Amino acid sequence: MRAVVLHQFGPAENLRPQTLPDPVAGPGQVRIAVRAAGVHFVETVMRKGEASDMAPPLPELPAVLGGEVAGVVDAVGDGVDPGWLGRSVVVPRSAPGGYAELTVADADTAHEVPDGLGFEAAVTMVMTGATTMGLLDSARLRPDDVVLVTSAAGGVGRLVVQYAHALGATVIGAAGGQAKVDAVRELGADIAVDYNRPGWEREVAERLGGRRVTAVLDGVSGEKGAAAFELIADGGRYVVIGWAAQEDFRPDPAVLAERDITVTNALLQLIGAPEKGPDREREALAAAAKGQLVPAFQAFPLERAAEAHAALERRQTTGKVVLVP
Repeated sequence: MRAVVLHQFGPAENLRPQTLPDPVAGPGQVRIAVRAAGVHFVETVMRKGEASDMAPPLPELPAVLGGEVAGVVDAVGDGVDPGWLGRSVVVPRSAPGGYAELTVADADTAHEVPDGLGFEAAVTMVMTGATTMGLLDSARLRPDDVVLVTSAAGGVGRLVVQYAHALGATVIGAAGGQAKVDAVRELGADIAVDYNRPGWEREVAERLGGRRVTAVLDGVSGEKGAAAFELIADGGRYVVIGWAAQEDFRPDPAVLAERDITVTNALLQLIGAPEKGPDREREALAAAAKGQLVPAFQAFPLERAAEAHAALERRQTTGKVVLVP
């Protein structure tokens, strides 16, 4: 099979296509002919060899990165119902990894792809969608909230904007570049701004006309997260849902106490409750199949995984990044 292999930590160019032996489904496993494989920003951090509390442990090299895949079951291992053969499935984890034409996964983690949902959309929802559901549990949004979402054009951000809009909240989406701003506005954001432009936070304040943000869902951190924090009303919430800038922003505890602002690291809460994962995966897939949430993705051919990583690092992608063999 063809796969993309990392032999040495470093730049995106270190991801190189090569031929590997076909994997074999072991007991309790299914083998999947991959039709779409998800790419996460955290995988760019791992590829560089950078350890982080927000990232899984670094893999042993050589490694095939990636986890979630959607495709067709073409073989089953001992103890697995042969009825899985030929079924379209999506899984949150696979081995040796998702950046490949074939991979294997535990049969009990497989979800059948709902009717009407494509492979790219399914692979977007099984992890990014499920992650969004978990983050929203921590955010506890209300219809009367004024919600500011940073990285609003990303895979998670787009789903958060849709959810908050459907809830009836006032939604502000901040993203980088006019094309992304336009996309966020089309998702239902009441205010959409380019946070690459100096003074974007003043523009938000002016357009709110005296109202204040009650909840920031920050997918960036760093300077943009700090600017978003300044817009929060006394008694509001700052919820960490991402770390795209790879720069820390830690609000001053004295300011938090004085202004009665609560901080929730929804990412860490999500990591601490893996047992809820399967239910959230089913919920996310069902929401997409019903049209309640519309996943967005940007597909790259498998052989161009290095290009996908580079684009993701430069913040040039919109929605979920997906590799297609």
